[in-house]
Amino acid sequence: MAGKKQFDMDTVLDAAMIQFWRSGYADTSLDDLSRATGLNRSSIYSSLGDKDALFLRCLDRYATRYGAKYDAALSCAAEDPVAAVRAFFDVTLGRIADPAVPDGCLMAQSVMASPALSPGVAERVKELFGLQRPRLRTALKAGGMSDGNAEDFAVHIAAVNQSLAVMGRAGSSPEQLRAIVDVTVDALARALGPAG
Repeated sequence: MAGKKQFDMDTVLDAAMIQFWRSGYADTSLDDLSRATGLNRSSIYSSLGDKDALFLRCLDRYATRYGAKYDAALSCAAEDPVAAVRAFFDVTLGRIADPAVPDGCLMAQSVMASPALSPGVAERVKELFGLQRPRLRTALKAGGMSDGNAEDFAVHIAAVNQSLAVMGRAGSSPEQLRAIVDVTVDALARALGPAG
């Protein structure tokens, strides 16, 4: 008896996310998504929506997955903000080193592609990209940093974090990336003083 083809939504969304991450929004066609997910075009449309809708679902999936890892890393910030920030960077360095995912950062790549995105999608990309700074600021304030310093370091750490993804994609070695992290973490420790 013929029935509706069943598929695992998580597997399909992960495959689509990897495709967008590898090629970018503009260079990912519906045929690419069909090959990556194993679904034909009509199944993609009926189950996942158009390309924009699927891209948004993939962005949210990426932000949730890595956001949870960043939140876990920063959870010890009140007790040890320096260790928390190092753990935050370890999430990014682990992602860069993971052979199961493409190089770089889907979110940074999507921000760079904003001119090619529809206004609604571009706005969502900007919103998701902006989550790092308040996440870091909250952790640094919990670690005893003043509002102004926490904001300045949050902006700096978020910028360094994104640069790691770009430099990793450009071929920087793990040692070079770790050295960049070390400079930032050392600067944070000095700013926090003896308590840091």
